[in-house]
Amino acid sequence: MDNELTMDVTIQTLLELLEAKKYSRARDEILKNNTVIIAEILEEIIEELGIEKAVILFRTFPKDVSVEVFAYLPIDDQIEIISVITDKEIQYIIDELSFDDMIDVLEELPANVVDKILSKTSKEERKLINTFLNYPETSAGGLMTPDYISLRRDMNVAEALRHIKEEGMDRETVYTCYVKDAGRKLVGIVSLRNLVISDGHTLVEDLMNEDIIHVNVLDDQEYVSDLFKKYGFLAIPVADNEDRLVGIITVDDILDVIDEETTEDFHKMAGVAVSTEEYLDMSVWNHVKNRLPWLFFLMLALMVTGFIITKFENILSQVIVLVAYLPLLMGTGGNSGAQSSTLIIRSIAVGEVVLKDAGKVLWKEVRVSFLVGLLLSILNFAKIFFLDGEGSLIALTVCSSMLIVIMIAKIIGGLLPMAAKRIGIDPALMASPMITSLTDMISVVTYFALATLILGI
Repeated sequence: MDNELTMDVTIQTLLELLEAKKYSRARDEILKNNTVIIAEILEEIIEELGIEKAVILFRTFPKDVSVEVFAYLPIDDQIEIISVITDKEIQYIIDELSFDDMIDVLEELPANVVDKILSKTSKEERKLINTFLNYPETSAGGLMTPDYISLRRDMNVAEALRHIKEEGMDRETVYTCYVKDAGRKLVGIVSLRNLVISDGHTLVEDLMNEDIIHVNVLDDQEYVSDLFKKYGFLAIPVADNEDRLVGIITVDDILDVIDEETTEDFHKMAGVAVSTEEYLDMSVWNHVKNRLPWLFFLMLALMVTGFIITKFENILSQVIVLVAYLPLLMGTGGNSGAQSSTLIIRSIAVGEVVLKDAGKVLWKEVRVSFLVGLLLSILNFAKIFFLDGEGSLIALTVCSSMLIVIMIAKIIGGLLPMAAKRIGIDPALMASPMITSLTDMISVVTYFALATLILGI
């Protein structure tokens, strides 16, 4: 809380200084913070005062600070800054950014700006950049960086450490080093720790681990993030179709992917089209477009439920009290299915449940749903019979319906995400809105079918 208060005061002070055109004092004030905080403050300044004032302040930063701050800014703000600063300033920032950050920026820039930047790079670097830009954005190739430490297997430890000292400052990480053969194929991995604690005359090939887990350049980013979560890697090598090492993906990049994938799942589970725009930055019309299709589909499903209810008007007219308990059944069924689907979707996402576990899931949900349904039915029977004063047959109709509805809803909620996964659909789509719509229809049919049977209508 104190940190948030301090930042609010800092931003307010900076806004006042910038409004008064006291840029030197504003620079001294903002540079008291680390680069991550500076980026957050600059983002606020862009929002409050516009890009022009922010760029004036940005230009007062030391060059090394300006590059670091730029790397931490959201891509929209990066593009705004690039649209205002000079070509020379753009070239400096692009040259100083880490390779993967540079690729992220270039992917978002207009083609004419990218062409202008690439025209000032060497032929070899331009070829490498174009190769990376051609990889799908959500693939391993789109995430990787070529800035890694490469060793030869015939090096000794002293030579390897000397090489790391010479190359380390320009590399994404030095904690893991990659051993390649003459054909650039990855043959082993050795950690900096093993190199540091080993004798200087020991050969790298005697220390390297040849049991290598790597990904292909075209592997999906979700698969890559699953490997990071499973093995706890700091970095993972990326190979092309000929198994040649072309780059590495580091954990800081995969954290962004995990955040994106989690956000995407939340959107799908809420029945909202996936978007990378922040909530407040998105226009009202875009919000409407993202939400309307799923709501329209669910409305159609509810129309079907309404149609089913009209088919049982005769029952309702004879035992009007049944109407009072219909929302209870529909709501309980929907909530029961949503519980199961949420748990299974999450379990699939983290690898706790796989498709071959469908039988185990079914058996578990049958037992859980029976016990939950039985307990809730007993409670409702007592409430309907003793408190509401309804007859035992009405209470039996409602409570037996509840037991059946809960069991069906939980079984559907548990198995539907797995079925979606099996046919290649994102399991997150089978979340609360979908399950609720299905269980509403099931609840109505079950309720009135049992009413017909028990009450003899």
